[in-house]
Amino acid sequence: MNPIRLLAALACLASSLCAQQNFDLVVYGGTAGGVMTAISGARHGLKTVLLEPRTHVGGMATGGLSRTDAGAREVIGGLALEFYYRVGNRYEMRRYKNPVAWFYEPKVGESVMLEMLKEAGVTLLFNHRLREKTGVTKNGNQVVEIAMENGARFRGKVFADCSYEGDLMAQAKVTYTVGREGSAQYGESLAGVRDRTPYHQFMFDVPALDASGKPLPEVEPGPPIAPGTADKRVQAYNFRIITTNVAANRVAWPRPKNYDVKRYELLARYLDAFVKNKGRSPVFHEVTLIAPIPNGKADFNNNGPFSTDYIGKNYDYPDGSYATRERIWQDHVDYVQGFYYFLANDARVPKDLQKEVNEWGLPRDEYVDSAHWPHQLYVREARRMVGVYVASQKDLQTDLRKPDVIGMGSYNSDSHNVQRFVNAKGMAENEGDMQVAVKPYQIPFSILLPKKEQASNLFVPVCFSASHVAYSSLRMEPQYMILGHAAGVAAAMAIKGGMAVQDVSVPELQKILKSEAAVFEYVRTQQQDAFDMIHRKMQPKGVGRFNWEY
Repeated sequence: MNPIRLLAALACLASSLCAQQNFDLVVYGGTAGGVMTAISGARHGLKTVLLEPRTHVGGMATGGLSRTDAGAREVIGGLALEFYYRVGNRYEMRRYKNPVAWFYEPKVGESVMLEMLKEAGVTLLFNHRLREKTGVTKNGNQVVEIAMENGARFRGKVFADCSYEGDLMAQAKVTYTVGREGSAQYGESLAGVRDRTPYHQFMFDVPALDASGKPLPEVEPGPPIAPGTADKRVQAYNFRIITTNVAANRVAWPRPKNYDVKRYELLARYLDAFVKNKGRSPVFHEVTLIAPIPNGKADFNNNGPFSTDYIGKNYDYPDGSYATRERIWQDHVDYVQGFYYFLANDARVPKDLQKEVNEWGLPRDEYVDSAHWPHQLYVREARRMVGVYVASQKDLQTDLRKPDVIGMGSYNSDSHNVQRFVNAKGMAENEGDMQVAVKPYQIPFSILLPKKEQASNLFVPVCFSASHVAYSSLRMEPQYMILGHAAGVAAAMAIKGGMAVQDVSVPELQKILKSEAAVFEYVRTQQQDAFDMIHRKMQPKGVGRFNWEY
């Protein structure tokens, strides 16, 4: 147990915290989905507690993903829209006749979430991690109590697992899956191993073997199994880094404590091949996605064939022990910090690229309690429930309407690469990236619900019931908030009606959600279409440093 958790456990033993505590709604996981689940339930009169295993709320919505994956912004409503509206107020966006801020600083986003939780009367407890393996007590198909590592115990009438990992769900013996289904399981053409991966790919040959003929670090032997085949591989995780190019607020790229220059040999070869094939050095934006946010800062993400995605090193995370996950988490810290440190300092990096890299660094005024490094690993996908209804590819592309609609999604099917291997030519190749457009679609209530015989008082708004293909679109932070909003309302209805969560009246739930600004229909106006045409026309041509799409 780490020192912070040990101190929390000792404090618990010395106080009344270890006593059983009773709530109407117990929410585990302070992700954006967890925050909105708790707020929604509390606003509907439930005595609500939000239990966060670490020390911050918001998950990725405050942990580095500040360039919101909004898709069609018109489909985002309810508590999610309220959050972005409140953030807009912090920046006085109404001065520009645009009250919503989709891009924001993490410290502002977390401040808004804390404000909303306080206003709603939610009890918020940090450093409360579910006891491993034996943290959930059930009576038949009902979750009765959950126990924390620090000894605290929480009874509830309804529970919500809003963690990225789905530990409460798993301990409750709810069916789940990890990895990619085969194309035949749900009739999905995009499922399983990908036959072509055109994006974030090596577009020219980069040798992947060392002098002895073994794969370089960060490369596996190949080739992959047949296209369309199922596997247990998980799309790559990374850290979304908040940076600044304002010198007065800038901290130099840190050297990780476990820096190993050898793991970036393929990157060095790629940069050399880039110069030879393109006749120029790459700009920084071509090796990391740079998205500006307010006050001279930017949200950095993966971009290109070798970037911040730590491909193939997270397979043991979803079902891993806490110790395994902490090792993988730290390994990702070392890798991503090392990636930027290599670009900023290694002699093999083209000098003009290196100069640009060193114009950026970590901001002094963000993440002040973690050496300016984000507090959340980007767990893009872990466990996925197999519940009452499993969303699949058809629900994003053809079967867009749902009788039990509770909100909408619109972001493209977006799965990052899952493996990097040595191809038949001895060159590096990535596999798994999926970027396929969808139409705005309705999200069904049933993906939140376990099968009734397994758990009748549990919602799962983050590790919800979807195939890998469907999850790749639904997994965006605004949709987690939309699902959390619905879960909180439905929890109140289930408790007040004395019924299982699966038996909540969908028409009544929809009526309440619509009265709280939820969006069930996608409507575009001629003015919006005209704006989009002008927006596309005005985007910069040629090699750009920024992705202007929003």
